[in-house]
Amino acid sequence: MISTVVGSFPAEIKSPTTTKDKILNVFGAYDPFKESIKQTVISQLDAGVDIISDGQVRGDMVSTFTNFIPGMQLEDNNTVITSKIRQPTKEISIDDLKYAKKVMNDYFNGNIPEGKGIKGIITGPSTIVYSSRIESFYKHKEDAILDLARSLKHEVEAIEKKINPVYIQVDEPFLSTGLVDLKVASKAIDIIGENLSVPLAMHVCGNLDNVFKDLIKFNIDILDCEFAGNDINIKILEENSSLIRNKKIGFGCLDTSINEVDSKEKIEGLIAKGVEILGKDNMILDPDCGLRRATKDVAFNKLKLMNSIKDEYS
Repeated sequence: MISTVVGSFPAEIKSPTTTKDKILNVFGAYDPFKESIKQTVISQLDAGVDIISDGQVRGDMVSTFTNFIPGMQLEDNNTVITSKIRQPTKEISIDDLKYAKKVMNDYFNGNIPEGKGIKGIITGPSTIVYSSRIESFYKHKEDAILDLARSLKHEVEAIEKKINPVYIQVDEPFLSTGLVDLKVASKAIDIIGENLSVPLAMHVCGNLDNVFKDLIKFNIDILDCEFAGNDINIKILEENSSLIRNKKIGFGCLDTSINEVDSKEKIEGLIAKGVEILGKDNMILDPDCGLRRATKDVAFNKLKLMNSIKDEYS
């Protein structure tokens, strides 16, 4: 059994303190998020997380990507689709992932243990389009979703080539809402995952009652869902366990809707139920969703609790 994080972690924007950083700041070259990435990686590793993220410290899950995709622009903190969606103007997450991987390498003195690594994360095309307003060009959201999938494919290919991640995760929380045409969403995932040489994961939070049977058919290797803060999902998993073939389940076992450390007894029971349904080798433990809304101490102690229970299955 291994562990990961869904993505985000509490971030602190650091003001320059050293002479070098103050000089860089004068010339607009100081990165206020770099220290936050470093502390995020160290916190995850100190807590025992196996597959880390860069902490997604630079902003919300939509604008982080749409800021660099032609055809989309930000107006009053809302994304607007203004023309045909095209290839990103830059590699969006590569620099942060490279730095996070360097911090991890330094943490282990250049010898990263087997089973440890980093994953790349992108926000999925369905979620981005349904979080945006279409102002012109597209008459149907479905066409925008497929064009955005083609655009995001460039970022996925860059992550695959330049980071060598353990896997790549697509965040699609909107797929549980009932708003999205799941056939179109599945086509978009096919575009993103085409010819990918590393496993592809998809994170979908929320109630899975009406979507699980469709989601488990997507061309992905890992389906990541929440089970701690959404009690009905463990029942859905149990009732549909026969449908889970050649896939792992990202098993959200920490309630990210509360800013407090979960009950150890509750999480132990939930993980034990997951092991009973899936088998420990088919589970990847993680929080229900991102931890950005928690305080740093709470986020760390949640992860530490999860990994202490994980270690009991080693």
